[in-house]
Amino acid sequence: MSAYKINDEQYIAGQWLKGTSNHVIENINPYHQEIILELHAASIIDVDSAYAAAQKSFLSWSSTAAEQRKKLVVNVAEVVKTRREEIIDWLIQESGSTRLKASLEVDAALSIIQEAATFPQRMMDSKLKSLDPERSSWVYRKALGVIAVISPWNFPFHLSMRSVITAIAIGNTVVLKPASDTPVTGGLLLAKIFEEAGLPSGVLNVVAGIGSEIGDYFVEHDVPKLISFTGSTEVGKRVGQLAIASNNLKRLALELGGNAPLVVLDDADLDLAVELTVMGRFLHQGQICMSTNRVIVDASIYDRFVEKLVQCVELIGIGDPAQETTLIGPIINSSQVDKIKKIIELAEQAGIKLIFKGEIKGNLVPPHIFIDVDSSSSLAQEESFAPILPVIKAKNEAHALELANDTRFGLSSAVCTQDNERGVQFALKIETGMTHINAITVADQANAPFGGEKNSGLGRFNGQWILEEFSRTHWVTRPKIKF
Repeated sequence: MSAYKINDEQYIAGQWLKGTSNHVIENINPYHQEIILELHAASIIDVDSAYAAAQKSFLSWSSTAAEQRKKLVVNVAEVVKTRREEIIDWLIQESGSTRLKASLEVDAALSIIQEAATFPQRMMDSKLKSLDPERSSWVYRKALGVIAVISPWNFPFHLSMRSVITAIAIGNTVVLKPASDTPVTGGLLLAKIFEEAGLPSGVLNVVAGIGSEIGDYFVEHDVPKLISFTGSTEVGKRVGQLAIASNNLKRLALELGGNAPLVVLDDADLDLAVELTVMGRFLHQGQICMSTNRVIVDASIYDRFVEKLVQCVELIGIGDPAQETTLIGPIINSSQVDKIKKIIELAEQAGIKLIFKGEIKGNLVPPHIFIDVDSSSSLAQEESFAPILPVIKAKNEAHALELANDTRFGLSSAVCTQDNERGVQFALKIETGMTHINAITVADQANAPFGGEKNSGLGRFNGQWILEEFSRTHWVTRPKIKF
């Protein structure tokens, strides 16, 4: 089996074509700063072609037998398993993923693919009790149509696959726009995999382009029935506005930013709490929407927690993401590094105590730990998407809950306690879509609802929840047959 050859081409209607934009996307390795690929970007002409291909193929694909669609999904899983190391290498090269994070990402993608293999048979019609004794009542579940997917650069392979495989499994067709920082792992690599798995032409189309050139047009286009967007809250709000204001009102599935708290209660196992903090904050350099953006610690154990935290962070491996021992690799690009430097600078100017730091070299940003952080500060309120950790002191459990909910976000959260029932009761009061007791804030299971509250998104991904998002119901009544 030879490795995929990724060329300067988009994937439209089952063909590999050069993008027609005048812009060229320079795909740069975040660690070595070498150009991986120069890609002629897609233009609005290419977007039109991709949507036309998806619309044309929808009728035939949506009427394909469930067993045939399941077979396609199983084939995709086999291709991913066979090419696992190749995909991991691409994630390391293109997104700056450490080997650990890249492995976790491929596993997550495989889990949702395997879950999606059950979706064709779960598109069940159901009979309802009819209030009219002379008529029968049925609900039919059907594919929605063309799904537009906009995926981010932080978990590009998984977060593209999550929407794409679900949409295709239940009979939809897809146009995928990956982030311009990760056009391969977020888009072109998926096209290669589906092509190898035997997907008919036009069912999946990939257009990698510059947001300022095709972003709005991609969302406003008349063809897609649903926009699946994963990214920042600010951009997600604009996507929502465009989708609602467009000629054809569209459904939305938005997975947006987070400000996940890890709450350490007074009875917590401190060694475990530190372990959860370090992994939850520094995995993938903190560039995860569910990353532990702040840790809230009961005052009675605060000093001991901070002492143990610093001792642990001193041992973190920083550097080449290809090395097994590396936990913190490079930030995705220099623009993000500049934003991180500004966050650190403003926090220090505000007088927030920085107790651990390291020298920023290129795109490598070592851990920065701030303590005694005011919950109202921008450091605690905003998502940093970086290896920056604010530690906040809580007076007691009630205050800890107040601090946890003191945010405009509500994606993920975690609580550390040796009393499981106490943890459950605390978790249920946190205003987030997900809470994990004695585990990190970063978690994703293919059969569990994934999504947030407040400004962290709309709708839910995974399992039955994403199946419902990506399909439509049609209520039909008819006269009862009389014999």
